[in-house]
Amino acid sequence: MRMKFNKSGQLALVALASLLIALSLSACATLTVDFVYVSSALAAGSNSYGEIDVFEVNSESGFMRQIPSSPFLSGGRNPVAEAVSSDNSNLYVVNKDDNTIVQFVIGKDGKLYSHNTVNTPGIFPLAVTVNGSLLFVADTYEPLPTCSDASPCPGSVAVYPVGSDGKLGTPATNADVSGSYWPLLLPSSPSNVIAPTSVATTPSGAYLYVSAYDQTDGGGYVFGFSVGGDGTLTPLNSGVPFSAGTQPSSIAADPSGSYMYVTDAATAKVMSFSVGSGGALSAVSGSPFATGTRPLSIAVDPGGKYAYVANAQDSTVTAYSLNAGVMTSLGSFATGLEPVAVGIDPSLNHYVYTANFLGSTVSGFQIQSDGTLFNSQNSPYKSNAQVTALAAIPHGSQKK
Repeated sequence: MRMKFNKSGQLALVALASLLIALSLSACATLTVDFVYVSSALAAGSNSYGEIDVFEVNSESGFMRQIPSSPFLSGGRNPVAEAVSSDNSNLYVVNKDDNTIVQFVIGKDGKLYSHNTVNTPGIFPLAVTVNGSLLFVADTYEPLPTCSDASPCPGSVAVYPVGSDGKLGTPATNADVSGSYWPLLLPSSPSNVIAPTSVATTPSGAYLYVSAYDQTDGGGYVFGFSVGGDGTLTPLNSGVPFSAGTQPSSIAADPSGSYMYVTDAATAKVMSFSVGSGGALSAVSGSPFATGTRPLSIAVDPGGKYAYVANAQDSTVTAYSLNAGVMTSLGSFATGLEPVAVGIDPSLNHYVYTANFLGSTVSGFQIQSDGTLFNSQNSPYKSNAQVTALAAIPHGSQKK
């Protein structure tokens, strides 16, 4: 039997259908726990801009799907690092081959809107972090005309003030060099080529640490600086860096600011340091601790209970419990091919993400009650090119 509806009945059905769709969309929106921003570099030698894939994460299953308008252009070539403003309203993307940092305003729907671009003082930026009203960036080479891959020189670090609108201002000036950068030099051997790899601050923002290694004679270091209110840096330990393995690759602070963790890509270790008076670093008893092969990234959960290390050559992520800086392995878990970055869900502290370079994928994991990991639904997730870095914000936390 075929039912017939009069015009008023048809209108009622349309209204009901619209209501159901609206409720469905509202429910889907509330299930999004995070937006994850994943930078992708295009093929080597390409003159095209990189891309930023934007994933929304389901709070119940951890399932990650790209938002409809994703990906977005990165605003430059070879994006290699990302950081989010302290209010979660802006994403900063470092484009290595263009020596730029691009500011994107983040919409409430996770979309990105390119807002401003600045050039870094040095050459080939590769690491970035934000703490409050300051952004810190490390350049492969200091800004000298003779510096290049063919004629390498020491790396450097610069500091930008972050405006209320997220825009980056004029970088802080180092009076010692009459420039807007701080060179990474060994006081005993200033001609050695020091290559920075990562930057991190203590949560208070009082201290900045830069992991680096000596390309001339070998040896790994962490350069420490105290941070002034205007962003000026003062080297710790009379400018002598702290010894840190062979080839430190990533550095992260625990939420209390009492410990710093540094991965060593060459020795398959992670080093744990206590942060003492005046920012001095001292090795924790039992450090270093074993990782998988070629660890390239580390993340510490906001509660300070666990740490996760991405092992590029093994295609795994290793979980650790943390106790006064002592790291106890909880096991390693398979990722996509060659994870180069790892991050933790900032909303619920319930998910871990890895950016898998050769796999061109993102892996998602659920953190279990004991700190171990369980694959999120249908993980890993396809990106549009070879992924290099990631950052995440809680859904609904941005201002605009």
